[in-house]
Amino acid sequence: MLTLSNLEKTHKKRKRIGRGGSRGGTSGRGHKGQKARSGSNKMRAAFEGGQMPLTRRLPQRGFVNRSRVETDIVSLEMLNEKFEDGATITKVALVEQGLIKKNVDRIKVLGGFELKKKLIIHADAFSLSAKTAVEKVGGEAHISVEG
Repeated sequence: MLTLSNLEKTHKKRKRIGRGGSRGGTSGRGHKGQKARSGSNKMRAAFEGGQMPLTRRLPQRGFVNRSRVETDIVSLEMLNEKFEDGATITKVALVEQGLIKKNVDRIKVLGGFELKKKLIIHADAFSLSAKTAVEKVGGEAHISVEG
């Protein structure tokens, strides 16, 4: 049984180099050179002794647009299948139904389908055919402005 009186050490004590003893004047660093100096022997991870680093030798591939806005599309056909007549459709409702991903910035509703239910839709953008189809049935197409 372990008690405070018979616990064993869990870590090894660090060897203190350069304080006299068998290591001598170089303290295990060899003779001269960049790695023997104090402070300056911390080189960055990709440093290859002055040779062109691998990250710079390889060609650049692709482009990442940091200001990209993630837009997901929803068709009127999907809305007609998943929602009841008179339902209010928001981003939260679309995520709950599994029609869009949670981390999407914008939602655009596309037409090309004859809507059969009166729906109130809040989205960031509508195609012209989608907006006319929603209003034709008596529904509402609201463009939501989020900051």
